[in-house]
Order: sequence, then C-alpha cells, then structure tokens
Amino acid sequence: MKVATWNVNSVRTRLNHVVNWLQENPVDVLCLQETKVMDESFPQQPFTELGYHAYISGQKSYNGVALLSREPLSEVSTGFAPLLGDQAIDLDEQKRVITGVLDGVRILNLYVPNGSSVGSEKYLYKLRWLEALRNYLQALGASSQEPAADSTSHSPLPTPHSLLVCGDFNIALEDIDIHDPTGREKMVMATELERQALRSVLEFGLADAFRKFTPAGEHFSWWDYRAAAFRRNLGWRIDHIYLTPDLYTRAIACAIDAAPRKLEQPSDHAPVWVEL
Repeated sequence: MKVATWNVNSVRTRLNHVVNWLQENPVDVLCLQETKVMDESFPQQPFTELGYHAYISGQKSYNGVALLSREPLSEVSTGFAPLLGDQAIDLDEQKRVITGVLDGVRILNLYVPNGSSVGSEKYLYKLRWLEALRNYLQALGASSQEPAADSTSHSPLPTPHSLLVCGDFNIALEDIDIHDPTGREKMVMATELERQALRSVLEFGLADAFRKFTPAGEHFSWWDYRAAAFRRNLGWRIDHIYLTPDLYTRAIACAIDAAPRKLEQPSDHAPVWVEL
C-alpha cells in the first residue's frame, strides 16, 4: 500500500499538478489538505477518470481536506464530532479532519491550524485543536476495543484498525526540521507549546515514518513563496506521516517529492509518501 499527503493550497488552482502527479505516482490513497472549495464544487471528474474515489470535506476559500482512493474506503468520517460530540462542534466549523479505512488501515488526514502568531487568538485555537486531536485519538483507541458481551453501546467508529495519521501539521517537531532554527522558540510552528502538544498526540504509539529512513536534516516539505526560499532550500518539514508500531515495522520507504514545487504556480508544499 502506498499513501501520500499533500497540502495543495487550492485543489482547483493546482488541479493539473495533482492529476499529473497521480498519473506519474499512482498511489493507493492521496490525502489532500487546504483544498479551499465547497463539496459541491470539488473537481471530482478528473480524479474519477483516473480511477479514484473522492471523499471530501470542504469549505469556501479556506481549509478543506479530501481523500482520493483507488479502492472504496469504509468507515469514512469527517471532523472530531463523531467521537467527541458536542465539545467539538465549533472546531468542526473549519474542515480539517477526514478519515477512512482501506485494507484494515485507518487513514486519518489532518490539516492542523497554522496558529498565525505566537500568543494570538489563532495560536490558542491551534493548541486547543491539538488537544481535541489527542482526545479524538484516545476515543478512537477506546472505540477500537472489542465491546463486552453484554454491551449495547455502538461507537461511531467501532472497528479496530492499524492507524496512519498524516497531513499538514504546521509544526516542525525538531530543530533539524527547520533550515535555521535560531530563535525558533518565538516562531509559530516551532514553539515549545506546539511541540509539546504534538508529542502528546504521538504518545499513542505513533512514530515518524520519514525519520525511519532519513535521519539527517536539510529535508523539507514546505518553502515560503518569498525570498527564493525553495531555490535556496530555506524550508521547514511540517508535513508528516505517523504510523502505529505495526505499520512502522511494515514501512519500506518514505520520502518527500520536491518535484512539484519546481512547477509554475506550485503549492508551497511538496507531497510526502510512504510505502507499506
């Protein structure tokens, strides 16, 4: 199984890039973030013609996530609310979470809030969102347990699965994930509070697939459009694929494909893929 994640920064603007990439890289599942389109306007036909099923959760102009899968997915769900209920309703107004199951592997596609600036309202929202993600994974783990014989409860996501969590996390977890970490303590996407929040999420047994194969620095997935950042490789690694131990053992490759970042009018992110 091959799964990729890509923040496309508008699926309609980058449609040809995504279609061409899929033609050259026919992954089993492509997880998209920042699609920036309402569900009824999502360009499904080009992906259908390639043999992909599209599962989408979008909104106008901002955010938005989607799963493109060569085989139909089961147990597709969007947002935190299916497991967290009313406590997540306001968080789900921004479309940032979608999940589905393929061949016993639950794929959780995330677009974590950016946070804007340290200490801002959006920064505090990001920390709250990450706490909700942790609660969601905890609830997902609880729902994956076989119910007692006399149980009459029914979880919205009841089946136990291996878990692959991927997407644009908007967090560089280690200093080697930043081209220049000087002063990173005051930079959004690299503060200790953000890193601690992500590490708390990873405590559920999730490990970084990319670092299994590439322990060195200077490998990034996002480059600012300004200051010739891509040409100078002034990037950040903020797009991640995390795996439960069984999948981590099965992983045979994981890499960042920077080629689409070289195209005309590219997304500022590059695809990241893992092969199991």
